Amino acid sequence: MRRKIVGFDEDDHGDWVARLACGHQQHVRHRPPWINRPWVETVEGRSAALNEELECRSCDTQVPPDSAAP
Repeated sequence: MRRKIVGFDEDDHGDWVARLACGHQQHVRHRPPWINRPWVETVEGRSAALNEELECRSCDTQVPPDSAAP
């Protein structure tokens, strides 16, 4: 399922993580040539990506949101 990006956080390794509207999170790395997301490296790029959609495999497999306590 496609879900909107509602924000970004940086993990302990300096990689960016998109917060999705469904409550899940997804890394959004720029690691060419396999992953090409240069927009994630700038504040302007991340701001422009807000409300864009990413495929959420966690929703597809009915995993509870990351923000939910076990």
